Amino acid sequence: MSVVQIILLLIVAGITGMGSVLDEGQTHRPLVACTLVGLVLGDITTGVILGGTLEMMALGWMNVGLAMAPDTAIASVISTILVITAHQGIGEGIAIAVPLAAAGQALTIFVRTIAVFFVHKADSYAEQGNFRGIEIMHISALLLQALRVMIPTFIISMISADAVSHFLNGIPEVVTGGLQIGGGIIVVVGYAMVINMMDVPYLKPFFYMGFLFAAFTNFNLVGFGGLGLCLALLFIQLKYNVIGGTSAPQPVASNQVAFDDLDDDLDDDLDA
Repeated sequence: MSVVQIILLLIVAGITGMGSVLDEGQTHRPLVACTLVGLVLGDITTGVILGGTLEMMALGWMNVGLAMAPDTAIASVISTILVITAHQGIGEGIAIAVPLAAAGQALTIFVRTIAVFFVHKADSYAEQGNFRGIEIMHISALLLQALRVMIPTFIISMISADAVSHFLNGIPEVVTGGLQIGGGIIVVVGYAMVINMMDVPYLKPFFYMGFLFAAFTNFNLVGFGGLGLCLALLFIQLKYNVIGGTSAPQPVASNQVAFDDLDDDLDDDLDA
């Protein structure tokens, strides 16, 4: 691994670490992080495949209240580095990512605990009206999240590929197989949670239709994407009566009619 690649990996690790708390760019998601690491290491195909697989597992991972979800940032970055540099398969990547996510979960709790100091310091700066100090505290706490992923990434980058390969090959097959099965179960649970949150009764037929097409046809993802787009356009046209670029007039609510009648009566009274 060259010096340029290590520097780029550290930049990617820092971005994913900060993204785990910012959430806006979603850079900590496996599909984004693994793809960026694969791009840096020259094997974007493996990065996309591993990222997509881990993304399915992480669909149901979310922070609810004080419960911290497993960390996808450190799991995605380090597992992709190890898989690509050691020329391992996706199964080994899952076997690495699952314990890394658990370790990253403990690490992010530790870092967020330290960040409490910066919050209290920012409060004291706010009492003084020191806006510059508040900004420095915010940036410092954010950099801690970046270092949380950058430091393990740097350590892994310094390990030789032969040592990594020897370590991964030493993992018993029963462990890797069990983690793959567990990962598959997590995928199902993640999808179930997402579907439960998107519980819209009149859209369920489309879900069942897609399931039937997937089960009894040979459609690929491109075909399903085109089919979904066509169904979405058809649904919009039927629901809003959009034909030829125009929409049919919508019925006026009864309360709106009552307000209009009241407005007309007031106008008549004023004119009288």
